[in-house]
Amino acid sequence: MEFIADCRTRLAFDLVANTWHPVVLWALKDGPLRHGELRTRIGGISAKVLTEALRKLERDGLVERAAGAYRLTEVGVSFLGPIEGFGRWAAEYGDRVVEAQARVS
Repeated sequence: MEFIADCRTRLAFDLVANTWHPVVLWALKDGPLRHGELRTRIGGISAKVLTEALRKLERDGLVERAAGAYRLTEVGVSFLGPIEGFGRWAAEYGDRVVEAQARVS
């Protein structure tokens, strides 16, 4: 597989490159939430940043809004597996990354 500027793989990398996108998607994994409920569940995110993330995720077809609540689309649900994979990797190797960063700082 080649990674070029306009390849489909880059689309997936772009989705996880934003710190909040995977967090928002993971927060919605158990069902629809209203904006305020989502902010409470996530913690540490401003209303403005959450709104921006939701708009981008809606634009990309991973989230939809219905009856005042946000929920994952089929595409959004399908992205939970890769997010979980990143989480497993972070649990296993995150300490090593932090240690390496501390050595360079």
